[in-house]
Amino acid sequence: MENSEVIENQSSEITQIDLNKTICESESSANLHIHNGDQEDEEVREVEDDLVLISAITEESTANATNNGEEIYGWLVGETRASLTEIYDLYCQHAAGVGFSVRKANQVRKVGTTQVTTKLFLCSAAGKRNTVLKKDQKQEKDELEGLLKEENTSVKKQKRKPRRVAITRTGCNALIKAKLNDGGQFEIVQHVMAHNHPLTRQQWNHLHRSERAMTVPKEQAIEAMHESGFRPSESFRYMSNEAGGEDALKIKAIEGGDSQVVYDKLQDAYYEDPNFFFRIRLDKEGRVCNLFWRDSMMLEDYKIYGDVTVFDTTYRTNRYNLICAPFVGINNHWKNTMFACAFLGDEKTKSFVWLFETFKKAMGDKSPITLFTDQDAAMARAIKKGKCSNTIWVLKSDATFKAAFNKCLSGCLNEAEFNACWEAMVIKYKLKEHKWFIQIYKLRHRWATALSKDFFSAGILSSQRSESTNNAVGFRATKKTSLTEFYHIFQETIKRWRRTEDIDEFNTTKSIPTSHYPMTSLLKHAAQVYTHTLFRDFEEEFNLAVASQVQLIHTNGPKMIYRVYLEDRAGSAQSVMYDPPNEIIICPCKNFEESGWLCFHCTRVLHLYSVQRIPEKYISFRWTKFVKVEVWNKHEAQLKAKGLLNSFTPCAYTC
Repeated sequence: MENSEVIENQSSEITQIDLNKTICESESSANLHIHNGDQEDEEVREVEDDLVLISAITEESTANATNNGEEIYGWLVGETRASLTEIYDLYCQHAAGVGFSVRKANQVRKVGTTQVTTKLFLCSAAGKRNTVLKKDQKQEKDELEGLLKEENTSVKKQKRKPRRVAITRTGCNALIKAKLNDGGQFEIVQHVMAHNHPLTRQQWNHLHRSERAMTVPKEQAIEAMHESGFRPSESFRYMSNEAGGEDALKIKAIEGGDSQVVYDKLQDAYYEDPNFFFRIRLDKEGRVCNLFWRDSMMLEDYKIYGDVTVFDTTYRTNRYNLICAPFVGINNHWKNTMFACAFLGDEKTKSFVWLFETFKKAMGDKSPITLFTDQDAAMARAIKKGKCSNTIWVLKSDATFKAAFNKCLSGCLNEAEFNACWEAMVIKYKLKEHKWFIQIYKLRHRWATALSKDFFSAGILSSQRSESTNNAVGFRATKKTSLTEFYHIFQETIKRWRRTEDIDEFNTTKSIPTSHYPMTSLLKHAAQVYTHTLFRDFEEEFNLAVASQVQLIHTNGPKMIYRVYLEDRAGSAQSVMYDPPNEIIICPCKNFEESGWLCFHCTRVLHLYSVQRIPEKYISFRWTKFVKVEVWNKHEAQLKAKGLLNSFTPCAYTC
C-alpha cells in the first residue's frame, strides 16, 4: 500500500468517526430522559459540571457477557452487584477488554436521603469540551487580576503561558446505566456498546486513567518500601517489575564468567525472538573483544526511521574499558529509538569496520542514509569503507566561544553568511593558524547546516533538540560496572524508551492537538496527519507565516515567485516558487528537504492561495501518526498468537 493511500485511509477514519452513530441509531430503541414529574421521589445530582449531556442510545445485542477473570466482553444488561463500586469495577473490566476508559457521570438520589438509586458510567470520550465556560472563567480571572493590579501597581506578576490540552472528547454515546432493584442490588438496565472513536490497542490499555487506580495491596507495598528506606524511583522500578518486568533482584555475575553471562542472555533472547540478531568477535586468545545485537522491534524501527542514525561512542564500561556504541534513531514523536548496540574493545579502524559491516548485515544490507557521530579518524575511515551516504561530525566547542561556533554550526542560512561568521570567529579568538580549526574548516560541508541542506537530517542540526540527541543514552555507569550490569542498564533504557513511545502513540490516537491560533484548514489537516510533536513544529512555522510579509516579484506562466520575509528578522527573506496547477512549491531554505515539514515561507504562500490541505508530496510519511500502524498490527497479532492478548473484536471495529 502506498503511503498516500495509508494517509488518506487513516484520515478518513478520523474525519468520519461518527459513522457508527448512524449505523447504531437504526438499532436504538429510546433516549435516556429523567423527568422530575415521573419520578417525584427522586432528584438529579450532577457529578461533573463540565459534562455536556447527550442522548443515550440503547443497542440490542445477542452476545452474552463472558468473564475470563480480568476482562469482560459482551452485553452487560442484567448483571447485578451489591454496590456501585462493584458496578464501576465491572465496567472497567469490560473497558479493558474493549479498549476505552471509564468516567463516572450523573446519579439520582432518593429525595431527602443520600441513597443513590440510579447512576451512569460513561466512556471517557463522552460529551464535548465546554470551551465557552472556560472562556468566561478566563475573562473573570483577567478582570480580577486587572482590579488587583490597579490597587497595587508595585506587584508585578509574570503571566504564565496557558497550558494546551489535547481534545479527548468526541461525543461518544457508549455507557451503562445501573439502577437499584427491588432486591437491594444494583442492576445494569442499559448498555450502549458502540463507540465513535478509535479504540485503544490492548497492549496500551494500561495507560487509561481508569486502569491506573492504586489498589490497596499496591498502596501497602509502597508504604512498606517507603518505611524501609526505598527511594520513590526504586519503588517505581520494583512495582513495574512486579507488573511483568524482569526480576528486581539482580545477582552479580561471577567475574570470570561476565562475558558468558551476557552471551547466555543474548542466546535466551534469540530463542524467544526468532528475528533477534547478535554477533560476537573474539581476539587471538579467544576472549570477547567485540559484541553486537539488536532485536526484532529495532529492525522494524530501522526500516521506518533509519533515514537518520546517531552513533555515539562516549560510554564505557570502566571495569574492562569496553566502549558502548549504541545506534540511535529519531521516531515520529521526535523521541529516541534504539536500532542496535555494540561493545568494542578498542577504537581501531578494524573494529569499526567489523561493527558497520555487522550493522549493515543485521539491517538487511541497508546502510544508514545520514549518520551523526563524533570526530574520530578511525571511525571516519570505517564509515567511508562502509559507504554511508552522508556523515555529520558533531563537534564539541569550548565554552568561551560556544555562541560563535554554534552560529557557524547551525545559525547561518547560506554559504556567504557562514564564511563571514567563521572568519570573524577565527580572527576574534586567534584561531587562524590553529591546525585543528583548519582541518574542520576543510570538512565544513560535513557539519555546517548552511552547507548541508540537500539531505535529510530530521531537523537535528537546525533544532534545539540536538542537545538531547548527541548524548542519546545517558548511561549511569561507575568504574565498577561490569559487562553484565551494563547490559542490564542498556536493556532498561530500551524499555524506558519504548514505554515513552507507547504513551506518545496512545495520546496521539486518543486525542486531537489544540492551538493558540484559530484552527484553519491547514492546521486541521496537520493535526489529522502529524503526531502531536510534529504538529507543534508545523504550528510554529504557521505562526511565522502569519507574521511574515509576501510580495509577488515574478511570474512565468502558471509559476509564481514570491518574496517572503519577516520584517524584524534580518536574513529571513526567501524567494519561493509556486506552481498551483501541479501543487509544486520550492523554497531555497530547503527546510522540507532537511527536516521533513514545510517552512514558513512555503506555508505563507499556500495560505495566500487559501490551500486547505498540505500537498501530499510535502507530507513526510515518517512524521505521520500512521507510519507504524502495520508494525503495531503485526505485534498485536504475535501477542494474540502467544495467548498474551485476547482475540475479542470490539464493536466499533465491526459496526
